[in-house]
Parts: sequence; C-alpha cells; structure tokens
Amino acid sequence: MASVPSLASTLQQQLADALTAALPDAGTADPLLRRSDRADFQANGILALAKKLKGNPRELAAQVTAALPAGELIKDIEVSGPGFLNITLADRAIVETLAARAADAEGRLGVPLKAEAGTTVIDYAQPNVAKEMHVGHLRSAVIGDAMVKIMEFTGENVVRRHHIGDWGTQFGMLIQYLIEHPGALKHEGGASDGEAAMSTLNRVYKESRALFDSDEEFKARSRDRVVALQAGDPETLELWQGFVDESKIYFHSVFDKLDMEIVDADIVGESGYNAMLEETCRILEETGVAVRSEGALCVFFDDVKGPDGNKVPLIVKKTNGGYGYAATDLSAIRNRVQDLKADTLLYVVDARQSLHFKMVFETARRAGWLGDGVKAVQLAFGTVLGKDGKPFKTREGETVRLEDLLDEAVDRATAVVREKAGKVGLSEEEIVENGRYVGVGAVKYADLSTSAVRDYKFDLDQMVSLHGDTSVYLQYAYARIRSILRKAGDAVPAAHPELELAPAERALGLHLDQFGEVLAEVASGYEPHKLAAYLYQLASHLTTFYDQCQVLSPDNAPEVVENRLFLVELTARTLHQGMALLGIRTPERL
Repeated sequence: MASVPSLASTLQQQLADALTAALPDAGTADPLLRRSDRADFQANGILALAKKLKGNPRELAAQVTAALPAGELIKDIEVSGPGFLNITLADRAIVETLAARAADAEGRLGVPLKAEAGTTVIDYAQPNVAKEMHVGHLRSAVIGDAMVKIMEFTGENVVRRHHIGDWGTQFGMLIQYLIEHPGALKHEGGASDGEAAMSTLNRVYKESRALFDSDEEFKARSRDRVVALQAGDPETLELWQGFVDESKIYFHSVFDKLDMEIVDADIVGESGYNAMLEETCRILEETGVAVRSEGALCVFFDDVKGPDGNKVPLIVKKTNGGYGYAATDLSAIRNRVQDLKADTLLYVVDARQSLHFKMVFETARRAGWLGDGVKAVQLAFGTVLGKDGKPFKTREGETVRLEDLLDEAVDRATAVVREKAGKVGLSEEEIVENGRYVGVGAVKYADLSTSAVRDYKFDLDQMVSLHGDTSVYLQYAYARIRSILRKAGDAVPAAHPELELAPAERALGLHLDQFGEVLAEVASGYEPHKLAAYLYQLASHLTTFYDQCQVLSPDNAPEVVENRLFLVELTARTLHQGMALLGIRTPERL
C-alpha cells in the first residue's frame, strides 16, 4: 500500500530542513506549524529560536524562507509580525495530493498504517446475563465499537473482549429455582428469539427473587448452590450454561438492532477467569501486595481514603472466602498481558467506576503484571441524560430499555425518511432500511460526537434533524453527492492540477487532506468525538462548496466539471469511510 503524506507533514518537513540549513546553531527545531485564517498555514517556531539565538526574528525568518527548496508545494510565503511565516500552498500541490489519495489501490485514501503495530485488548459492551440491556449499556457498546474499528484501520492488532456479568450470588438463586421448577426456561410463543429469551429470563428471575426473599429455606439452598457453581458441580454448571445461552440469544438480537457485530469467541465473562482467582490471590498475598485485614484480603493505597480519613482498600477476597470484582479484573489483566500478549488494555467503562479501576491498575503494577511497555487505560464515559438534564428514565421513573430506545429512534427516523422519499423515489423497502440506518446512526452519532467523559442529553427530535451537527446531516451530504454523480452523465471525476481553485474548493481540499492525521490523533488519544467533529466540518465545507461552486453547470468548462466531480467524489469516499469507522451507515439514496 502506498501511503500519501499529508500536505501539512510535507510542509513541516521542508520547514524543519530549512531551519536546520539556515540556522545550524539552533539544532533540531520545531517549526510549530498550524492551520491559520491568515493563510493556509502559519509557522510560529522562529520566535522561540530568535530568543535562543539572540537574533532578530524577522531576519531569521527571512533566512529560513530563503532556505526553503524551490518546488510546487508553496505558492506564497510572507513574514508577518515578530517572525511568523504565513504560508499559502499551491493549488497544484493540493489537487495532486488529493489525486494520489483517490488513486490508493487499497481504498484507504492514502492513510498510512502505524509504523509499529501493538496489540490492544478493548473491553467494551459488557451486559449482564439474565438482565435486560438498558440505556446505560449504550455508551460502552457504541464508543468501544468505534475504537475497535478506528484502531484496526490504523494498523493496530485489536482483541475484542466483552466482559459480561455471568457469575455470582444471583446465579445460585436462579439455578436452584430451575432445579425445583424444571421447564421454567421454556419460551412463551409469539415473540422473536431475542425477545422470547429475555422475557423468559425476566420471568424466571422475578419468580426466583420473590421466592428467595420470602422463603429462608430456599435462600439457604440457593447459597449452597453458589458454592456448588464455584466448585464446578456438573449439574449446576449445565443449568448455569442454559442461562448464559438464553442471554446470548438476547444479546445478539439487541446488538443486531444496534448494527454491531458481536462474536461469541469475544465474549469472555467473569466466569472465564474463575480458575485463576485463587492463584491471583495467592500471588498478591505472597508478594505482600495484598494483606489480610479483618479476615479479608485487601490492597491499601495512601491516596484512597474514605470520608472518615481512613484508607479505603481494594477487597480482593472477602472475609467469607468469596471473591470480589477486583479478583476477576486482576485475573483478566494477567490473562490479557501474559496469554494474549497485549501491550495496551483499554477499558470502555462508566466514569463512576474510575476509582475501582485506578486501584486495580495500581495493584497490577505492584504485582508486576503491568510492567514496562504495558499500559492500562480507562476510556471513561459520562451519563446519558434526559431533556431535563437528569439521568435518562421512563415516565414511570424506570431505566429505559435499550431496545425501546432504538425502536423509537428508528420509528422517528423512518418518518423523516418517508417525508422526503417522494423526491427521490424511494421504495417502501428502501424507506424501511434507510429509516433503520438513519435512526441507529442518529443515536450513535449523538453519543460519539460528545467527548466520552461528558454527560449528554438524549433528544431524539434533535438527533434526527436534517440541520446541525447530526448524523442525518452527514448522511444527506453523502447521498447528495451520490445523486450528483448519478446525474453527471458522460462526465467523469478527474483531477486537473493545472486549474486554479476557488476559495471553497481549496478549503474543501485542504480539509480532505487532514483525514489521516485526524485518525492517527483519534486512535492515539482514544477520542472518537474528534473524528465526528472532522466529518461534520467536512460536510460543512461541502455545503459552502455547493453554494459557491456549481458542479454540473453548462457554463463550466469540461475540465472544471471533471475536477469538481473529483472533489465531491473524494468527499463522498471520505465521508463513507469516516462514518463506517464510527459504525454508521451511509445510504446511497436518501
């Protein structure tokens, strides 16, 4: 694959070389290049060098300018203020670079792969067995899926992990109920597989909970069943597996609605580390990382204290011999680092669990499981809020089911698509399909366009709007380009570097060229909202371009038509690729 260096990186290198040539005493220097509203770019690094060399910054800037190589990259360079360089690129350089991106045979738009690929385990989309998925599960799934796609695209080796809640006290209760009520998991008719599975699990859970709360003898038998589960009793494990299998049917139905692919091999829940728990605790105690406190095995931290000023421990093993979440999380780290050979562990987990993961990561470092060259990062996310600014609930005050939320989004979006369908002649099948793509895309984009750590308001009316920073705006931008390309007749997209570009063409072209740099920044900082912002800005540049530069006007020379078709086609490809990395579809007609 032939990667295409960006205009900014090429200019950065030329400026760095010129600085070295003109000012050898300065050593290696950074030109401090950035985009500017005065020109295409501004280099501000000479001012700092002038202080270091005790020279006149404007004179030094002139020397650097003289040392720049003659070529077709720079059209104009102006020394401004105290030695700033305002740089305007040549139109030819812009078009030729974009043409190289369009010609990438692998369809990567010239975006390079990372020089050194590592292995990242991404822990995301963590539902609980025998429980319905709700709005609280949305962000981990959507953000995690986008980071998987983005990091894989940049060349990272990514291992997906869905750390589902499938172990613990409630399963003793559920299994004991099944033993005493055989056939309780039988599906009731009339629902889809996923809905039937969840309906059955909900019913069994409620019935077993009611019995557990009212019958002390059943409660005792349930607790004995937990011990049997942890000990690997065959009958108990078989019934437990039934709950897991039923839940997976439901999980897959919800993730299918979310337009996400979840593979069974990637689902390694709490139970997957059960065999490691005792060894994890033994190692921690033998190395002195964990100590006994009031019968429990704990890890203490100087900077983690409760309201009373006493240290708050990470409890690895409880006084009664049961294992805490920390034992499972630490065992998972051992597995991911030692067996999967990961050098990065990325946890897409609610910000409210930040203290827990801070203590888990520090414990793993003390134990040597997170050694040199291995890092663990929590990609913490905020809460989904209602229009009132409070955590999103139903009118009855209950947590919103994820399926209901997605169904409503699709219904709203389908109504929007149907309203516009007559203008483009969509069939009923296309209306339904596009309604799903627009609805699910709206939910995902609203989440991904907000910095993960921030809370955001869930407002479907705004999400499915054709105006503003929404996925629908981007999807319509893509569909509009596809419509233009269909209407182009014999005219074909073709780059014409010899043409002079209009301001809107230059702005669009320069923004297109930043795609690879944005992806690299998003992947390294785990910030998918920056890709969403880039795509929205791209669509905005496209809107300005449409207003100022007619594409198929009969007044245009053939080469102008071809060049503008080339620009919009590359914009469509960039929108399509960028949205796909966010997990959002771009319909051809909308």
